[in-house]
Amino acid sequence: MRKLAAVAGAVGLFVGGVGVAAADSWHQISAFKAKGARFEQAKYRWEPAGAQHGAFHIKGELRDMDINDNHNVYLQVRVHGYGWNRFDGVQKKSVWIDKLIHDGAARYTSDAYVRVCLNRGSLHPDGCSPTKYFQRQQGS
Repeated sequence: MRKLAAVAGAVGLFVGGVGVAAADSWHQISAFKAKGARFEQAKYRWEPAGAQHGAFHIKGELRDMDINDNHNVYLQVRVHGYGWNRFDGVQKKSVWIDKLIHDGAARYTSDAYVRVCLNRGSLHPDGCSPTKYFQRQQGS
């Protein structure tokens, strides 16, 4: 009987661990597109509450799609009610972005917003993709 209880307990721990691992695993995101800018091969994950400040972790390739327009591209990410974090690309090139964004006042971040933009200079408004919303699942 004790062996059966030990096996059941081990199976329960394994299944519970798989659930946590799935919650903290990388998730593919479809490409963010704005006129002349693109964020592709994108992935995100929620860091565990006790690691990396429970951050929203995002990575992917930020690309300047129109090398003749003389405009730069950037990625914007914000968490909770804070302002946008801006991660600049390089004009006429592609750069790899790998960033952790977190709420320093909380144990973990639960909401994130992401968009890619084309910097059109000071006279024209920047062109941004639609903003995508991400939310941490309960229990992760």
